[in-house]
Amino acid sequence: MHTTDAGEKRKALKREAREMARQAKAVQKAGIFGATQAINRLQEGADKARAESEALKDQARLEDLHLWQMKKVKTTKKGSRAYTYWMATWREGGKTRNVHLGSSRKIDAEAALQKARAMKAETLKIAGSASLIR
Repeated sequence: MHTTDAGEKRKALKREAREMARQAKAVQKAGIFGATQAINRLQEGADKARAESEALKDQARLEDLHLWQMKKVKTTKKGSRAYTYWMATWREGGKTRNVHLGSSRKIDAEAALQKARAMKAETLKIAGSASLIR
């Protein structure tokens, strides 16, 4: 997976959850009297961070796509003409998928990105993806 904002945030949350769980285990192992509340608080924090991390998984998958412009030159009797259009690329399983999004004259980069994310969400069957596609 490529580096994305959601992916980096997810990694940080997972790291934080591991650290909190480790601290809770250390406090519990130390056998400090009256540390039950501290252990519970650390464990709840770790569980919350893990849940947030899992919630970001689909968003990270949707963000992991590459948007680019394809340039085609057509030669006719009247001469050559160059056309550009938006393409998106992402991985599905072990294969790369290239998708045509539309003419560069008709849609801008932001609209092409939204369209690509919607197509990827549909392909990956990500539930509740409307809220993830910004």
